[in-house]
Amino acid sequence: MKNIVILISGRGSNMQAIVRAAKSEQWPCRIAAVISNRADAEGLAFAAEHGIQTAVVVSKAFPSRDEFDAALRAEIDKFAPDLVVLAGFMRILTPAFVEHYAGRLLNIHPSLLPSFPGLATHRQALAAGVKYHGATVHFVTAELDHGPIVEQAVVPVLPDDTEHALGDRVLAQEHIIYPRAVRWFIEGRLTIDNGLVRVSPESGKPAIT
Repeated sequence: MKNIVILISGRGSNMQAIVRAAKSEQWPCRIAAVISNRADAEGLAFAAEHGIQTAVVVSKAFPSRDEFDAALRAEIDKFAPDLVVLAGFMRILTPAFVEHYAGRLLNIHPSLLPSFPGLATHRQALAAGVKYHGATVHFVTAELDHGPIVEQAVVPVLPDDTEHALGDRVLAQEHIIYPRAVRWFIEGRLTIDNGLVRVSPESGKPAIT
């Protein structure tokens, strides 16, 4: 039985999607904890209602990123995680933190990486005039919004799109692909080979590359 720790900063809609999928699909894992860097994060209430232990490590209480990351790491490691999932966790993590969880730290980014890293991705997509946008699940590395890509979802950009409308459609896809990617990890189906993620097949199905 693998342990998952999920990090959030707000309502944690992707966290909620993962919790629901884990329960309904009966994953061989335990959501051991949901941890936030903000005490007022709405997602903490959802986690508590579902019997998941919660914790808060307030980022503003620490004078440096290194000290915050050290405290966060200590809190996470209390739950012996096999996987740490970033679900709207709005902090840039230090290289030492990322290295500690190398190969077991997942993130989702609201663009088709490597396009549009950073913030305001939907605005960037509309300004660039791309015809397709989307979301990417990836293993986290020290380089911001980079790392081996696990899964992506593609959303067409419509002629009259606004940031809000486009963002809503992308978010709906995030709620599909993030639980799927986490499940693949839990089932031991993900392998990183020379920077590329390969997904081993379910029984009787072809591999995903």
